Amino acid sequence: MPRKPNSSPQTRRVLAALAARPEAWRHGLSLCGETDLSSGTLYPLLSRLKRHGYLESEWREPETPGRPPRHVYRLTAGGRALAAAGRESAAPSGAESQPA
Repeated sequence: MPRKPNSSPQTRRVLAALAARPEAWRHGLSLCGETDLSSGTLYPLLSRLKRHGYLESEWREPETPGRPPRHVYRLTAGGRALAAAGRESAAPSGAESQPA
């Protein structure tokens, strides 16, 4: 059986960070800092999410002259749904938290 795309803790951290501002384009470096993931973990994860249609990406010209263009990412509608599903499955249910 194939693995769910939001099953790893690292993937859930990235989805949560992107879902906090779903319309905003985000740089990988800022996501590394926000999620506390190394670039060696983050960039393959972003690539996989993009390949499955959960992210869109584009190249942006640098804000500072002389710097290279940067790749930016944001969630697609499917990515926002995936992030919401991950939040719901991670939230404790009300019945389990109630004392008997």
